[in-house]
Amino acid sequence: MATNNNQLQPSPILSVKIEERREEEEEEEQFDYAKRAQWLRAAVLGANDGLVSTASLMMGVGAVRQDVKAMILTGFAGLVAGACSMAIGEFVSVYSQYDIEVAQMKRDQERGGGRGGEEEEGLPNPMQAAAASGLAFSVGAMVPLLAAAFIKEYKVRIGVMFGAVSLALVVFGWIGAVLGRAPVVKSSMRVLVGGWVAMALTFALTKSVDSNHMDWV
Repeated sequence: MATNNNQLQPSPILSVKIEERREEEEEEEQFDYAKRAQWLRAAVLGANDGLVSTASLMMGVGAVRQDVKAMILTGFAGLVAGACSMAIGEFVSVYSQYDIEVAQMKRDQERGGGRGGEEEEGLPNPMQAAAASGLAFSVGAMVPLLAAAFIKEYKVRIGVMFGAVSLALVVFGWIGAVLGRAPVVKSSMRVLVGGWVAMALTFALTKSVDSNHMDWV
């Protein structure tokens, strides 16, 4: 019976290999999750940037021009300019990182190290990063545009846009907190208050400049 029990038990070497393989799989899963979370968090930040900057622009113009056309055109211009700026900036940044990693990979291969194909698969994609950044900004910028697009009454338009932007700020703050494993309430309130401050400052300063230094036709 003792002999049979020994035969059923795996050898110590096999047990170690199984354990090592399990640890490698867990590390790969954690790496994939961390990589996805990083991309999602960057997308949320880009969307939040588009939301706040476009809403602030529209609020600023709304401080001196009450017609819906002026606000929508300003918001649309902000969306296009911001999305292009974000995409180009992300492309340049990620391409620089790509060049650095490729150079390092070549040095490792010259020394006889490196894992070849596996390392190439992990290289950043500048075009993908640029497209994701521009798209995320555009998604955020669409919130104030859609909120104000079909409302002619000035005060109602401002109120609806403010409410929609505030709700989106809370949602983006919540998502960012979950992905970053930060306190949800504090993070959401921080994003919300920051957006309010940006819109209020833009509205007040534009109103002040218009009242003191400019004469609109």
